[in-house]
Amino acid sequence: MTKSVGEGLDKALEQVVTRPAPKSAGARMRFLVKQLKGTKAVAQTLGISQSTVERYVTNQIKKPRPDLADRMAREVKKRWQPQVKAKAKKAAGTSNGIVIDVQARLGYSAPAGTTDEARERHLTVALPPRYAERLFTARDQGDSDAALQQIAAEGLKEVYFQQLGTRAGSLEQVHMLDVQNIEFGL
Repeated sequence: MTKSVGEGLDKALEQVVTRPAPKSAGARMRFLVKQLKGTKAVAQTLGISQSTVERYVTNQIKKPRPDLADRMAREVKKRWQPQVKAKAKKAAGTSNGIVIDVQARLGYSAPAGTTDEARERHLTVALPPRYAERLFTARDQGDSDAALQQIAAEGLKEVYFQQLGTRAGSLEQVHMLDVQNIEFGL
């Protein structure tokens, strides 16, 4: 279950890669050395010594500690097939849009006399390309998850609650609270 919008976006990008990332510790380390252009940079990134990196590269060490294995996997995934991921982001931001599947309490601000109490909802909605572009841009700039949730909530407001301007015109703002799960599809 993904509760973070950023993690959900990352998972969606991982689904578009065309080849599997390296699995063994040595292959992962060699990939990172190539990407970061040296063992010293890899050692700093992973928080280990340069000689340890070199021993992984030459397969003298084959089984990393669980915490190091997680860091290696995360760094490889982050850097794996950047052009494929960039192409998917561009397509989502210009023509395809993005599908959001969210389970959370959703509420909204509206004029007096309307029912605006937040309630649990599970929605799967196709958001227009401009929201995909805003989400990926904000993610790449390092915006907080709260800011990403607000962008997603604005998309839900327009597409789900207002049905692209055909209803609920007086709706002011949608609030996404207590996110149970959030996933994206490209």
